[in-house]
Amino acid sequence: MLIIEIKDNESIDKALKRYKRKYQSVGILKKLRDRKHFTKPSVQRRNEIMKAVYKQQKISEMEVD
Repeated sequence: MLIIEIKDNESIDKALKRYKRKYQSVGILKKLRDRKHFTKPSVQRRNEIMKAVYKQQKISEMEVD
């Protein structure tokens, strides 16, 4: 559970914005989406490898240009 302390003279909008930022940085929503369906460990590893290969290709393309 995330707790945000509201400072003196701070508007609710700013506090809500801080809460949203903290919520995203912690990664709660991503964890919930990942746990929605079970994925086998082999599939997870395969996806991680595919992401790493994709990132390396993008980096090498940027270096060539």
